[in-house]
Amino acid sequence: MSTEKKKVVALLSGGLDSQLAVRMMQEQGFEVSAVAIKTPFCDFDCGRGCGFEIRERADDLNVNLKTVYLGDKYIKMLKDPKYGRGAGYNPCIDCRAMMFDAAKEHMEEIGAEFIISGEVLGQRPMSQHRQALKTIEKESGLEGKIVRPLSAALLPMTDPEKDGLIKRKDLGMIKGRTRRTQLDMAAKYGIENPPNAGGGCLLTDRIFGAKTRDLFDHVEMPTINDIDLLKVGRHFRMDEMTKFVVGRNKDENEVIGAIALPGDILIEARDHVGPVSILRGSNAKNHIEFAAKVTLRYSDAPADKKATVTIIKGTEKTYMDVIAADEDYYAKFRI
Repeated sequence: MSTEKKKVVALLSGGLDSQLAVRMMQEQGFEVSAVAIKTPFCDFDCGRGCGFEIRERADDLNVNLKTVYLGDKYIKMLKDPKYGRGAGYNPCIDCRAMMFDAAKEHMEEIGAEFIISGEVLGQRPMSQHRQALKTIEKESGLEGKIVRPLSAALLPMTDPEKDGLIKRKDLGMIKGRTRRTQLDMAAKYGIENPPNAGGGCLLTDRIFGAKTRDLFDHVEMPTINDIDLLKVGRHFRMDEMTKFVVGRNKDENEVIGAIALPGDILIEARDHVGPVSILRGSNAKNHIEFAAKVTLRYSDAPADKKATVTIIKGTEKTYMDVIAADEDYYAKFRI
């Protein structure tokens, strides 16, 4: 008689709940393989929610980890999500459906029985109420094939239960935003320094969401480069075709310089420490003086004296002498 373990696929976010879901299945004798999803808005190295050292977590759990990147496909979905957005610019239901669809491919590749996730009933207002969970299953083509071990005893019976692969008595009854039960489980399973609960996605952040909305309102189909620019700097909308971004520190200055495209205009104070700024759009040249004054404002140049600003487009450099702008001059353009 074969003693080979049944396989399941886990959506692993790196947060505590998904780790607990893995441990629960391992405890019941399943071989767990993990899939981690990267999007342009939730990168393992971005330090925002989904960056809980996910590879190390997979090693701690003793599971193989497959990474799936949803890039242009994700951006296309974000342009017009079927199930709308949350309070920020977050298309949570469409997003989760895409993630489960990616996990389904892996499930079929390795011959796994079903998919698990760390979702908790009622924990997220948009994507973890009963109807949303049902919708996500339908959209991903996984009706009956998704088990949410932490809350499964409160949810309809899944195919693995019907087939006798799992028993309801071994499934959890957690609901809402509580963390006490999960922390107790973490101690039971020896999960040290469990990560704090977090939103995980930049799109749920109000300020970042506003910048994303502005981008999608003015660009027919943003690129990965456009998204990368969203993650740095102070953003200003100059006109329907042009935006202006000012770096906030050395790291952001380097990013702006690295992602500048041939048609972009870079601006920085020539003789003073300060930001690197970027003008992007077909009308960029019409806003150079404005951009120069604002760039100087965020440098350490004296506020009441002219200083020289370097303007770079491709390999061409020009210079402009300006006085730093007052806040009233540019505040209305701030996103």
